[in-house]
Amino acid sequence: MFTFSLTFIRHGETQYNKDKLLQGQGVDTPLSDTGVRQAEAVGRYLADVPLSEAYASNLQRAVQTAELILANNTCSSGVELLLEPLLAERGFGVAEGRPKEELKNMANAAGQSCRDFTPPGGETLEQMQEVQGWGSPTAASDDAPSGPAEEGMRGSSAHVLVVSHGAYIRVAVRHLVEDLKCSLPAASKMSQLLSPCPNTGISRFVLTLAASSSGPVLHDARCIFANRKDHLETLATDV
Repeated sequence: MFTFSLTFIRHGETQYNKDKLLQGQGVDTPLSDTGVRQAEAVGRYLADVPLSEAYASNLQRAVQTAELILANNTCSSGVELLLEPLLAERGFGVAEGRPKEELKNMANAAGQSCRDFTPPGGETLEQMQEVQGWGSPTAASDDAPSGPAEEGMRGSSAHVLVVSHGAYIRVAVRHLVEDLKCSLPAASKMSQLLSPCPNTGISRFVLTLAASSSGPVLHDARCIFANRKDHLETLATDV
């Protein structure tokens, strides 16, 4: 048996996030001042978590966030940040760089929900699933209960950090919860687990693989928490 933890973190805020503009893949913006503070805050929150590997989308908002997390980590100095284009945000075609409200209007005009609508030149949910190997996203709300940064990691042989984007993380979490049948945290709501991730929100899963004649197979999967943002509570007093 091999057990490892998988910690997803969404990138920090950008000016486009603040202005409610779509970024997707074609708009590659850096973190805002608030986004930098968010990334530093999540880095401090995870400072004593020993990371075995670290991956990030190759878009600069994710790269900056991951770099700040690693810079604040006290026990992972030898970990190299690996950039992975497959972790990038969903492509929104002609809607990129435009207000999110315009995407809603385009979807309404097409008689579709905003989540399911694909703007001209954009990436469909099916294409996103095929490229990334996950399921499809669902929007909701709610936040994860607070807890220690190391929660759920005891007994894991490796700890993997993944810094990505809102749509990617929603897709990944839904696949893990619905398709891989992860056990859920006590008293958790499905709406909270599948909700949009806030900037630098944290979600953690613990997976156990077993050997078989055809190679490793999933033996057990647990969701420890989703969309946790304890670290953001300190920003109001830091500013």
